Amino acid sequence: MDGGSGCVTKKYKLVLFGDAAVGKTSLVLQFVKGNFSNEPQEATIGVAFQSKIVCLQDSTVKFEIWDTAGSARYQGLAPMYYRGADAALVVFDITNEDSFTKAKTWICTLQTQVKKSIILALAGNKSDLKYHKSVDRQKIQEFVEENDLVFMETSAKSGNNVTNMFLSIGKFPKLVEKEKKALEDQATSSGHNTTSTTNTSTSAAVAADSLDNEGDDMSDGCCCCCVVL
Repeated sequence: MDGGSGCVTKKYKLVLFGDAAVGKTSLVLQFVKGNFSNEPQEATIGVAFQSKIVCLQDSTVKFEIWDTAGSARYQGLAPMYYRGADAALVVFDITNEDSFTKAKTWICTLQTQVKKSIILALAGNKSDLKYHKSVDRQKIQEFVEENDLVFMETSAKSGNNVTNMFLSIGKFPKLVEKEKKALEDQATSSGHNTTSTTNTSTSAAVAADSLDNEGDDMSDGCCCCCVVL
């Protein structure tokens, strides 16, 4: 599918997991519609679906977002939703230690159950409540580094890092390929006859840090930005 101006549309099936009330639905609505409701969100039943098309520098990305219910009674349905996913975003509440424990369990489950090429991302939501933060930053960082995760602290309420979180997932495969090519070129220039093998699930911090200075807009050479409801 042509996104205009020579851009090629890539589809990404993105599935959200996490405990109930961590703000998964609010994150999706902030990203797709740019709004936040102070009214309590109704609990998701099973799964909710949204999609949005955003434009990067030389391609457009269509996010097909599956927002799964956090209630324990729906967790048996999870394999139905993450089957064939390109990326999974696990969300926890930075003011709730138990939700971080649950997020770690989700990451471990996904690592063993889904294809190796899936992008795994972690969002510490409710950063607007940072003065009530109960999850130790060091614990988070260690877990992120050990599991090669894309990670950001987000706020569905203020919008902080919400767009960056989703765009980092869309850009991550390109960053991996760029690093892989650089390593191959380096090996060639060094006179190696064989290409070195690298772990293409490179440091998540690279993907996240690359967006730190971009703000929460979607300018970045954007040729279109539309919401598909």
